[in-house]
Amino acid sequence: MATAGGGSAAELGSRGLLRLLSFCVLLAGLCGGNSVERKIYIPLNKTAPCVRLLNATHQIGCHSSISGDTGVIHVVEKEEDLQWVLTDGPNPPYMVLLEGTLFTRKVMEKLKGSTSRIAGLAVSLAKPSPAAGFSPSVQCPNDGFGLYSNSYGPEFAHCRDMQWNYLGDGLAYEDFSFPIFLLEDENETNVIKQCYRDHNLSQNGSAPVFPLCAMQLFSHMHAVLSTVTCMRRSSIQSTFSINPEIVCDPLSDYNVWSMLKPINTSGTLEPDDKVVVVATQLDSRSFFWNVAPGAESAVASFVTQLSAAEALYKAPDVTTLPRNVMFVFFQGETFDYIGSSRMVYDMERGKFPVQLENIDSFVELRQVALRESLELWMHTDPVSQKNKSVQSQVEHLLTTLEESGAGVPTVMLRRLNQSQPLPPSSLQRFLRARNISGVVLTDHATVFHNRYYHSVYDTAENINVSYPGQQSPEEDLDFVTDTAKALADVATVLGRALYQLAGGTNFRDTIQADPHTVTRLLYGFLVRANNSWFQSILRQDLRSYLGDQGPLQHYIAVSSPTNTTYVVQYALANLTGKVVDLTREQCQDPSKVPSENKDLYEYMWVQGPLNSNGTERLPYCVRSTARLVRAVSPAFELGQWGSTEYSTWTESRWKDIRARIFLIASKELELITLAVGFGVLVCSLVITYCINAKADVLFIAPREPGSVSF
Repeated sequence: MATAGGGSAAELGSRGLLRLLSFCVLLAGLCGGNSVERKIYIPLNKTAPCVRLLNATHQIGCHSSISGDTGVIHVVEKEEDLQWVLTDGPNPPYMVLLEGTLFTRKVMEKLKGSTSRIAGLAVSLAKPSPAAGFSPSVQCPNDGFGLYSNSYGPEFAHCRDMQWNYLGDGLAYEDFSFPIFLLEDENETNVIKQCYRDHNLSQNGSAPVFPLCAMQLFSHMHAVLSTVTCMRRSSIQSTFSINPEIVCDPLSDYNVWSMLKPINTSGTLEPDDKVVVVATQLDSRSFFWNVAPGAESAVASFVTQLSAAEALYKAPDVTTLPRNVMFVFFQGETFDYIGSSRMVYDMERGKFPVQLENIDSFVELRQVALRESLELWMHTDPVSQKNKSVQSQVEHLLTTLEESGAGVPTVMLRRLNQSQPLPPSSLQRFLRARNISGVVLTDHATVFHNRYYHSVYDTAENINVSYPGQQSPEEDLDFVTDTAKALADVATVLGRALYQLAGGTNFRDTIQADPHTVTRLLYGFLVRANNSWFQSILRQDLRSYLGDQGPLQHYIAVSSPTNTTYVVQYALANLTGKVVDLTREQCQDPSKVPSENKDLYEYMWVQGPLNSNGTERLPYCVRSTARLVRAVSPAFELGQWGSTEYSTWTESRWKDIRARIFLIASKELELITLAVGFGVLVCSLVITYCINAKADVLFIAPREPGSVSF
């Protein structure tokens, strides 16, 4: 019994020792794992990845392996430095840190052709912007989804007559098999370069000595091939799986729209009710995900339209004008006219209050900030004007614009040869459905003036928005720039033209856009969104949409509404709406107030400005006609993922996007470390086995005292 009892105690003792050792190892891992990782890796927190997008036939963008791609860092500051990466370097694969001025199609084709030696790419921003210009978009934006085709204006199809974006190299529409990240913070870029200089620079042409500075990029994309493939896989998952794994999502958001005179949104207008439509786009893009400053390609035009709306609403007789005016801000126009094609689709099917037959005329703003010699060009469609009735209506539209501009000497309206097609514009989608009189206003007569179309460099500087030094952010917010004045003049012309097109005659020349409004909008959308004015016009729960210190980005994305959409809607409501005397509860549920009508108006409870002490806000209720309507391609509602009629763009899903740098050892040292580790493991197992085998000797339990009898 004693032997058996001692053996049992020994087993318990050995088990206890093993549990204690295991607990200590686990505790050490929990306490020290994170700190060890922090000592090994330096995370790069301010980066933007290139992600995968898909349409009906192709995939574009970038991706990494599922575990991330790692390579030795090599800085490429001039094209000759590529030789080390492509041929001479002894330690491939390489992670290339590329100067922004070298991020061109020519260089990228060289890197793309050497994927066995390239692990990935980190691109630093060029400062100043490349003098020759840079546009990763295509030369014929939205080709195939606009008005012109082999059956309608074939001489203009595929931009045969005009390559609008002549600097476009199509880089953003290529597919790369390695990750590409943008380094947005100059300090992080300098850290990487210092690590490279300390460890990776070769001496006298010899190979650098380990350890070497390396970078790891994670951007594994789930979707592959095309929208047809990824949507089918997502659909199968949703049908048969309890926890479906969706691999891609349609690019979608909301259009913003409002009416000069309120209409009942629960029904549709009568055919005799005529509406003047004024439109622009909200979105832009670049090569990198959610980096879309879009100063010239989007912001300048929708800021001008917001200012024109404010000016027009101030006219005394707007409620009695014979025709209504609808302001529309389309989302997703960058990706084959998502917003405009959806609105046309809804109008054709009676799903929108305004029908196509209600449209009297159509005015669109496109790229208006880079005017030369004060000129603003009026583009029309030559094909539809072969119809004499349409030609007469277009002539009236152009004459009205010219008359409205006559009183604004800083804006000179110019006509174009009627043999020139429309530039890329939302009007093209409406003309595909119905012949209407329409005009597109731009700062360019032929090719784009914008040398940074759809690039990271289409910023405030591109449209000459700058501020004096030594000013506070609040002073910058109210500083009226020359660009703001110029855009306010365009907004004045637009406002007066809309007033006249709506049938107004008495107060046209009194309509005047406010440069102060324009400069605040430009500052908020291009410089610092989180400013006092934007804070005051938003709901409290939307304040986080303004970010921290930078500008808003205008990529459509898949989560909606996006920051830009919300801010534009609330800006439009505050500029054109009316402050009404309602409590918070009444504002959030106006159906409880007999004098208010939810079908006619939208009600918003906003934060309001700070009080005089700066301690608390003074909220109020705004009543306006500014609303949101879904902007998702009809292709996804119809289930036609391979459509050639509607946009089919989707965005791949991912689980982890991050970047980090660290020191990497030589392969020989890694093998030695592995062998030593394996040896330690074997020794540990042998020692543990021996201890367990001799446990009855090593762990002797004391004898239990015998029972005492008296």
